[in-house]
Amino acid sequence: MSRILTARQEAWRGEARQSLADLRVALARFGADAEAERTLGETVAQLDGFFLLVVVGEFNAGKSAFVNTLVGADVLPEGVTPTTARITILRHRDASADPPPPAGTVLVEAGADLLRELHVVDTPGTNAIVREHEMLTSRFVPRADLVLFITSADRPFTESERVFLERIRDWGKKVVLVINKIDILEGDPQVDEIVGFVTDNARALLGVAPAVFPLSVRLERQGRRGDAAAAAASRFDAFERYLHDTLDETERVRLKLLSPIGVGLRLCNDRLTEIGTRVDLLAGDVALLEDVERQLALYAEDLRRGFEPRMADIEASLTGLERRGHDFFDETLRIGRVFDLLDKAKIQRQFEKDVIADTPREIERKANDLVDWLVDADFRQWQAVTRHLEARRREYEGRIIDGGRDTFLQDRARLVEDFGTSAERVVSTYDREHEAREIAEGARSAVAASAALEAGAAGLGAIVTLAATTAAGDVTGLAMAGVLAAVGFFVIPSKRRRAKDDMRQKVSAMRARLSGSLREEFARARDASLERIRSAVAPYSRFVRAERERLTVARAEFEGLRDRLAALKATVERE
Repeated sequence: MSRILTARQEAWRGEARQSLADLRVALARFGADAEAERTLGETVAQLDGFFLLVVVGEFNAGKSAFVNTLVGADVLPEGVTPTTARITILRHRDASADPPPPAGTVLVEAGADLLRELHVVDTPGTNAIVREHEMLTSRFVPRADLVLFITSADRPFTESERVFLERIRDWGKKVVLVINKIDILEGDPQVDEIVGFVTDNARALLGVAPAVFPLSVRLERQGRRGDAAAAAASRFDAFERYLHDTLDETERVRLKLLSPIGVGLRLCNDRLTEIGTRVDLLAGDVALLEDVERQLALYAEDLRRGFEPRMADIEASLTGLERRGHDFFDETLRIGRVFDLLDKAKIQRQFEKDVIADTPREIERKANDLVDWLVDADFRQWQAVTRHLEARRREYEGRIIDGGRDTFLQDRARLVEDFGTSAERVVSTYDREHEAREIAEGARSAVAASAALEAGAAGLGAIVTLAATTAAGDVTGLAMAGVLAAVGFFVIPSKRRRAKDDMRQKVSAMRARLSGSLREEFARARDASLERIRSAVAPYSRFVRAERERLTVARAEFEGLRDRLAALKATVERE
């Protein structure tokens, strides 16, 4: 091709080659299927090849007969059943020095002058019974510099033709339509009607009005055997003039450059569409993860708010203990019971009965209730996360995202499944007794409620014994001195105040130890619960963040490549 390029055209070809090479690197970096890379590689290689006129259409539309008539030789088999099973490339017999044809194609040589300037490619029917034949046609279309679409006057623009033309359009190819078999129509009005029908439908599909040539291969062949009237009626000469006059060297070069640019744009747009689909999918994942994190924050706050009244209820038991102790001292440490104070064991038993009472078991029961509440809250949070994941799975159930060339979809599905399975397994096997035991043992390992209170009870008993002993001693001594009234006014109240102060300090110390222990264990259990959920979601979360960053980079790169190719296309089209 270089022998017919101007310096400006050569620069355009170099720019196209560089942009497509960058696109190839981007496809490899961000994951593309082998088909996309193959198509791009073949398209870039075609930049240096002959102009390719690719003939497509349904079988029995007369493609092979048309090609034989075009090159003036019966080089292709013809018939009423599908006769073209492989891609057939027709080139001039003097082109033996040209590169060999692509693998999987059939090479046919002929002496037509037309083939000195371009290669003609015959393809299997687009509605072939053997689906592999249609696939061959679809795979070869990206290489085409010009697509010649053959339809038949007896069934023009069928649904299968529309679908195939849509694929051609997506590759950005120039399309010329040929309506064969006009000899079966009744005069020019019917021909014009068919041409109008095909033109309107093609314009609606392609976005532009393509060149449309009504003709009859059968009449043209009769004309070449000497029937001048048949030759004139065939209208074949109008199409040949188009090839020789409109598709001159300049136009062929322009189409030759536009062909790979169109392929590059198609691949960029395909990838951007796929990236957009994945970004949308990840946006839902991000929203889910953010919602889970918000739920965890609310969960932690709800635990904090729910813990305080429960902790206050536990501390209220100690407040009641202190109040009963003060009442006990008021009742016991007085002048009227001075001789009772001499019986230490009795005073201590009475103190344990009236003051300590059921306080250790009451606090232990309340602490166990606190643990159960915490365990239930943890279980409900796992249930909430599981419901969120299940809703997310249902949202995308059955959705197929095309183009999963790398491991994105598989990795994402596996991570969502792993997270969901983990959450479901926790919910289905949640052992409340085990969880409660873990938390309760953690609290006891620091300072168990019952042990703290037993120790506290012993300490309070010591206060009573000391107060009773010293009060009795003082009362006895003072009574012997004959100043018993002074005992009632000064000694007993002083001992009582001291006992109350000692008890207040002891209870405060117990309250601090118990509260600190329970708060510490509560915080540990809360953090462990949050960490378990965050650890379960962590692989999924890391994947979503990493993929979102990767797709952001990929989108920017493919948008840049698309814009470069679009600008080059606009420049070439202006010429």
